[in-house]
Amino acid sequence: MKTNRLFLTLFLSLFFLSAAAQFRKYSNEFLNIGAGARGLAMGSAQVASVADGTAGYWNPAGLVNIKDHPQLNIMHAEYFAGIGKYDFASIAFPAANNKRTFAVTGLRFAVDDIMNTLFLVEPDGSLNYNNIQAFSSADYAFIFSYAQKLKETKNKNINFGVNAKVIHRNVGKFAKAWGFGLDAGLQIQSKQWRFGISGRDISTTFNAWSFTFTEREKEVLYLTNNEIPVKSTESTAPRLVLGVARDFKINKKTTLLAELNADVTFDGKRNTILSSDPVSVDPKLGLECNFNNVFFLRAGINNFQKALADGDTLNQKKVWIYQPSAGAGFKISNVTIDYAFTNLANQSNPLFTHVFSLRLDMVGDKNKTKK
Repeated sequence: MKTNRLFLTLFLSLFFLSAAAQFRKYSNEFLNIGAGARGLAMGSAQVASVADGTAGYWNPAGLVNIKDHPQLNIMHAEYFAGIGKYDFASIAFPAANNKRTFAVTGLRFAVDDIMNTLFLVEPDGSLNYNNIQAFSSADYAFIFSYAQKLKETKNKNINFGVNAKVIHRNVGKFAKAWGFGLDAGLQIQSKQWRFGISGRDISTTFNAWSFTFTEREKEVLYLTNNEIPVKSTESTAPRLVLGVARDFKINKKTTLLAELNADVTFDGKRNTILSSDPVSVDPKLGLECNFNNVFFLRAGINNFQKALADGDTLNQKKVWIYQPSAGAGFKISNVTIDYAFTNLANQSNPLFTHVFSLRLDMVGDKNKTKK
């Protein structure tokens, strides 16, 4: 019990000390999209119930639920009619005693084939389309996770996990950034109830940017009244995600999981349901109906915001908008395929996309496992 209190004290102390600093809003936003079609279909309400390889993203404490054999998770999604591509992959390795788990996660969000029109206009004012070149803007994150059981009894389980993440961002050959940060999380399961807490960027995630321009590019930027950027840094503020979930038994083969999360940010007033300076709270709700652990139906809602009403020509009336999602899953033996129908906006201006993810439990030879 003393070990549990020590982990919790260190976790909260580091988090709140970091939260007292000043940070740039919406830094590294690609890390807030999500991971896995299950989580996206449930409105990103995952911190208490996640129990597969995507836990390296949502809450590293959930990784200890992977037992006996490694697990692979992959996902691909495209946004804005295929302009933005988002990829996720993770592999988790449980220890022989099933009390510890190690995992590696990779994320990539990229926009390819961006037109560089810097030299479109010739010195004489004519347009030369042969001078247009394409480049890509890509964000990468590599997450290294460790999770372990702190307590395991018949009625209560307590798990702890931590992430170390390395971030690399580049905009063509013009700009590059490297960053580093830490996450930590706890999960507590007591009978039908599950509780979760995840501290993201608890050490603050620090990005250092560098820029490279040729003399000719600098000249064009200067003549067109554009600022020539120099080295800069940005820090991502810590955020706290709190969650509670409960399993409801409908019949012998059907259960319903309901989870509520509260995403708490500390970087100033945001457009959320609970909004103040510096703390804002964004709720998320997810549901999952499990049919005999073979077929799953899911739904979720999040991203509540106040926006101007579409029919108000005076731009004075505001209404609440939100982001809905839905999905399904199907499990055969050691393979699970999940689907989510979600978006990056909300119901008033939807940008829907189809997301598929695959989970593979890499079961070895059963005879070897028994030995």
